[in-house]
Amino acid sequence: MTIPDLRIDAGTEADVPVILALIKALAEYERMSSAVVADEARIRASLFGPRPGAGVVIARAGGTPVGFAVWFYNYSTFLGKAGLYLEDLFVVPESRGHGVGRALLAYLAGIAVTRKCDRMEWSVLDWNESAIAFYTRLGARPLDEWTIFRLSGDALTSLAESRK
Repeated sequence: MTIPDLRIDAGTEADVPVILALIKALAEYERMSSAVVADEARIRASLFGPRPGAGVVIARAGGTPVGFAVWFYNYSTFLGKAGLYLEDLFVVPESRGHGVGRALLAYLAGIAVTRKCDRMEWSVLDWNESAIAFYTRLGARPLDEWTIFRLSGDALTSLAESRK
């Protein structure tokens, strides 16, 4: 069953409180609530400031926010083209199974195609079997040959300072 009055639009600066609430709901779902340090000022600056680092779209049913997706461009040197990287996709639990996630991904696929991106990529937590099954049903395939690395905190600062 799909939600008949589902609407997806680009987020605006007025949506900052909604975006932050959805980020916190996502973090709770992913068992990572303590990792959220973002606040409204940081979200406003990073998504709607002079140099936005990402885009955001919000799904609403009857005007009520039911999901969102945050994305940015990445780049493939082998293709010589930009791609669209999905940072986060989240649908509130009571709206899952009604086409919201698919609609969000279709909206982003439209952005990718319109802007001549050759691919969309994202990461999914390995324990999130329902998300993995959902993405697989859409035709997405896992890239098992790649391992994600992260440099952050003291390690990031230390490496940056080593260039001096």
